[in-house]
Amino acid sequence: MDTAALFEPSLILLVACSVALAAGVVKGMVGFAMPMILVSGLTTFMPPELALAGLILPTVVTNGMQALRQGAKAAWQSIMKFRVFLLIGLVFLLASAQMVSLLPAKVMYLVIGGPVALFCLLQIFGWQPVLAPGSRPVLEGVIGAVAGFVGGMSGVWGPPTVAYLTALGTEKREQIRVQGVIYGLGAVALTVAHIGSGVLNAETAKFSAILIVPAVIGMWLGGLIHDRIDQRAFRRATLFILLIAALNLIRRAVF
Repeated sequence: MDTAALFEPSLILLVACSVALAAGVVKGMVGFAMPMILVSGLTTFMPPELALAGLILPTVVTNGMQALRQGAKAAWQSIMKFRVFLLIGLVFLLASAQMVSLLPAKVMYLVIGGPVALFCLLQIFGWQPVLAPGSRPVLEGVIGAVAGFVGGMSGVWGPPTVAYLTALGTEKREQIRVQGVIYGLGAVALTVAHIGSGVLNAETAKFSAILIVPAVIGMWLGGLIHDRIDQRAFRRATLFILLIAALNLIRRAVF
């Protein structure tokens, strides 16, 4: 793919960097939605394959930053706390990735987007789920299985994960860390997969590398906002952005 022709107008590259900056700000605030924003924004003026290649390296770098923002010890503690979710999710992701041709992606988008959108609306209007004592390990395993299964089938595992962490009332810094670990592992797998597929090659990797800088700056700015908002504001911001992500999945399923 000849990316040079696309970038002759410097305005196109400037707009791409602006999209990456905006995606970084949102991710720095609430810990997710960077791929959604990058793909939605970049595909309006470039081929989908190039947009996909562009998001890969910024996603790997920013997830690493997110997971390790409070240090490796804190990241490890979060891994151990949510180990049931992570282990079961990984098993189901690897298993369902082999079944990707059995169910249309549009069906998976609708299956994910519908319940998550409903969950967000209920939460925004005041519904707060209460977990029975001792139910968390079972629920964590079930949600991990669902997130892993749909992630392997459709490449989308963020909404179920965020919905679960939000329902638990996870402290905002820990929620950011856990998401960074989960998405970071997925981003590494995505990188390896698309080196093999040819989407990320010597030419497109240059474009992806350029987008790292604005994405990291955006993460830093979003992190400043994150540090200044309280838990309630963080929760509401997370729910609204998660709702947008869910509605986007429904849009992809329908159109």
